[in-house]
Amino acid sequence: MTWHLGRMAGFDIESTGTDPETARIVTACIVQVGDQKPTVAANWLTDVDGEEIPAGAAAVHGISTEKARADGVDLRQAVEEISAALAQVILAGVPVVAMNARYDLSLLDREIQRFGFDPLPDGPVIDPLVLDKHVDTYRAGKRTLTHLCQHYQVKLDAAHSADADAVAACRVAWRQAAQYPQLAGMNLDELHTAQIGWAAEQAASLQEHFRKKDPEAVVEGAWPLIPRQRETTS
Repeated sequence: MTWHLGRMAGFDIESTGTDPETARIVTACIVQVGDQKPTVAANWLTDVDGEEIPAGAAAVHGISTEKARADGVDLRQAVEEISAALAQVILAGVPVVAMNARYDLSLLDREIQRFGFDPLPDGPVIDPLVLDKHVDTYRAGKRTLTHLCQHYQVKLDAAHSADADAVAACRVAWRQAAQYPQLAGMNLDELHTAQIGWAAEQAASLQEHFRKKDPEAVVEGAWPLIPRQRETTS
């Protein structure tokens, strides 16, 4: 059975910022779909470890600092539960589907590091953003999840809520496989390995573009996880 006909686990985080090294998890969702089995979703809302949620981030996902503090669970507890649930999915051989995976998986990894938990095991990841840039490199316009849903005719119920985004990412991946036989023809390991190369190429191309204006511009090429920065000793 090819990957797009099996079970998938959509994963999405809404956070306090855009830098996975410093942002904190506000909400997270893991939703298992497909393979003619019931949809199973797990959602988390955290207290953000007492930090503030910037107004710009709250405007995107709708979670204010006040709501997080009033209704959110302890961030440490949430990170432990999220990482355990995702590890269980990965060890079961279910691919993790994450839109712009290097952000969500790296952010979770840094939270895991902060709290001293075990890193996630390795397993196949499917990133609709990397796939879209590969199969339709020169298409004009944005490539946010909302735009990809429009392009692949996928219904997006409530953009920027973690559970809706996680399901939508899986639906986009299904549509991509249906539309592009070269994707559907790969097994999960082949697809994962291919995306490592494609993501690096895409980052290099974007960096070259940015350096026309800023010679120092750097675009991260690692995928699906940005390596942890080594601790420097003085």
